[in-house]
Amino acid sequence: MKVIIGNIMAIYRKELQGYFVSPLAYAIAGVFWLLAGFFFVAILLGQEGVIAQAAYRDDLIKQGMSLPPVDVPYLFVQLFLQLMGSLSLFVLPVLSMGLYAEERKRGTLELLATSPITNWAVATGKLLGVLTFFTAIVVPLLACELIALSASKPPVPLAVPLLGHLGLLLLAASILSLGMFISSLTDSTILASVLTFALVLFLWVIDLVANSISGPFGEALAHLSLLKHYSNLVQGVIDSSSVMVFASYIALGVFLTAQSVETLRYQQS
Repeated sequence: MKVIIGNIMAIYRKELQGYFVSPLAYAIAGVFWLLAGFFFVAILLGQEGVIAQAAYRDDLIKQGMSLPPVDVPYLFVQLFLQLMGSLSLFVLPVLSMGLYAEERKRGTLELLATSPITNWAVATGKLLGVLTFFTAIVVPLLACELIALSASKPPVPLAVPLLGHLGLLLLAASILSLGMFISSLTDSTILASVLTFALVLFLWVIDLVANSISGPFGEALAHLSLLKHYSNLVQGVIDSSSVMVFASYIALGVFLTAQSVETLRYQQS
């Protein structure tokens, strides 16, 4: 067991170091921060942001209108995390596209396939490496959210943004795991990115297709939706079924990746 964990950590450190010295990774992080920062300010302080809407509602209430109460901090967290999820659909396929495609292009995938390290250990280490890099991108944005939420009265429970960000990381791990499998099938990083985006977009909007289908098949399709389960966690709903769906996608991606590399190992032998 210690040998297996040591192998996973060796792959993990190699992948993580690769991201932190990659100009492309820094460019992706910069674009992500720029877009997320713009929408952060727009949602919070824009002319139609949550603060402006709350002030407008207060004016209407003072004029005698009866309106239901709105939890402004909760609304801000929900809107911003929904947007973060949408941005991740474009960023994560780019992060995952080179996990195995670059190995194929350089000819080092054959070395991995014939090495004594198990395929699933390699896939797990690679997934942990890219997920850690994405987490490092998200942490500064979480800090900005906590600073903004610290001004709310009454204070927002810390569990609300933390649960939402846990959902974001589970979503990211699911997409990265599936993208890793697609990356193992080709030596073209661009093709891997496009196919991953297409697959994730399908799993993102499959809920819309399921709504038009009645019966058990429609319910089964709806249960596959990434958007549905991500929205549950963003709304602060601790749903074990949503966590299980994300865990299933993660495990499926790692399993399929290991089988893909095993096929290459068989071909080499």
